[in-house]
Amino acid sequence: MFNRNRCLQQVAAVVSISLATGCGVFGDEASDDAGPIVVGTTSAPSTLDPAAAWDGSWELFRNVYQTLLAYPVGASEPQPDAAKSCEFTDDSKRTYRCELRDGMTFSDGHTLDAEAVKYSIDRIRKINAISGPAGLLGSLERVQVRDEHEVIFHLNQPDATFPFVLATPAMSIVDPEDYPADKLRQDGGIAGSGPYRLASYDDGKQAELVRNDKYKGFAERKNDAVTIRYFQDSAAMVKALRDKKIDATYRGLGADDIVALQKKGPDADGLDLVEGSGTDINYLVFNPKDPWARKTEVRKAVAQIVDRPAITHKIYKDTVDPLYSMVPKGLVGHTTGYFDDYGDPDKDKARKLLTDAGITEPVPLTLWYTTDRYGSETATEFKELKRQLEASGLFRITLKSRPWKTYVKGYQKGDYPVFGRGWFPDFPDADNFIAPFVGRQNALGTPYDSPQITKVLLPRSRQQADRAEVVDDFEEAQQILVNDARLIPLWQGRQYLAVNEDVSGAERALDPSTIMMVWELSRKTSW
Repeated sequence: MFNRNRCLQQVAAVVSISLATGCGVFGDEASDDAGPIVVGTTSAPSTLDPAAAWDGSWELFRNVYQTLLAYPVGASEPQPDAAKSCEFTDDSKRTYRCELRDGMTFSDGHTLDAEAVKYSIDRIRKINAISGPAGLLGSLERVQVRDEHEVIFHLNQPDATFPFVLATPAMSIVDPEDYPADKLRQDGGIAGSGPYRLASYDDGKQAELVRNDKYKGFAERKNDAVTIRYFQDSAAMVKALRDKKIDATYRGLGADDIVALQKKGPDADGLDLVEGSGTDINYLVFNPKDPWARKTEVRKAVAQIVDRPAITHKIYKDTVDPLYSMVPKGLVGHTTGYFDDYGDPDKDKARKLLTDAGITEPVPLTLWYTTDRYGSETATEFKELKRQLEASGLFRITLKSRPWKTYVKGYQKGDYPVFGRGWFPDFPDADNFIAPFVGRQNALGTPYDSPQITKVLLPRSRQQADRAEVVDDFEEAQQILVNDARLIPLWQGRQYLAVNEDVSGAERALDPSTIMMVWELSRKTSW
């Protein structure tokens, strides 16, 4: 297993900022006797089938499906959940064995055994959905079932990160009787074994979760039911919070709302703001199929002009931080390669890059963004990017946007010359901020061949259980990303949750990948 204490010192740190006199986010907890806890978020699932999701759908999956390994509160390494125990059985990190708990069933009563685990993992690879997480299983050779409780994963190369892959909601265990082996489930239902079962689902609007009495795992549920409401923007979500229509917000608080909550004094309408370190990042992707975006000098000229501090200050009110590498601060191996190579924004340096390449006219580029995924400021952020690039006199920028579900289909088909993406980590390790973006099959839909990264640096780093030993490999990989400028990091987020004063547990509700464990939320019984 990883020695990840150094990696997670900042990620696991959570600070509570109380905005109401005489109360905080800590308090006595009780059963949810006032109806379900209602949580708001701007991040709606794109699918209910784990085989098709390598995105924020995991936020729902964590609470209704189960994985062999997951993160109990305070854990910095995955611990057994559906499994009773898991371990590498060889020094080479190529054979990983898990033993399941006794008497496991899905919420519908069907048996959950080692065959169901194998079925779920094999299904991901067989379907190989364009939006799915098959790319996370690149080191998996085959899955073996030894008996009803024992499953063995045989890897094609040493991979010390494999336990962390198994702990992602992508590896959710599904009921073989309800999920076709070779195609996605289409009826909009979920049959899982997680702490909750999905009682009802209104796509893009609401998910109602109730306690799954058949659940066997480490989660200690502090409530009996949770309703998740999906909002289009932060303002509507915060209004619902103030109107007591929801009890807490999760992902998607806008900068203006965060600042307003931070500035509130004793008369804060009974709201608390919980702030934590984050490892989510925001970045630009350049499509090599586009005649302009494929040119290295064009990409580097963009990198030379982008003013990250202006974006983080003007647009995000300093609620996010400038980022100069695809690996965020707080993780072992983080560098500042883009600042080291480009320094402060400089249009003269950018002009020289272009003229040396024979480009003397303004470069036409179309920048795409999604309207409903990464927060209310996204449109304003892209207007600021357009302003910066056009102010240099070197670019003519066209902005286009789509809602997330159609946006995803567009970039997966290679339709966008340049597009914005955010990344919430599968697991908090530098590997997960490099590997998903390179190779023929990656999370971006734009093949990115980098043999030194995919065939040398990543395989070598995965032989090391102690992640402090792989700093050199990750630094070299990040420098290759800087040299290619196919991915230009913009900013690193922080985690903010707003809750009504009668709700407890928000400070414990985020796992190391900043996915909300809604079972930690409860109502207070006294003040």
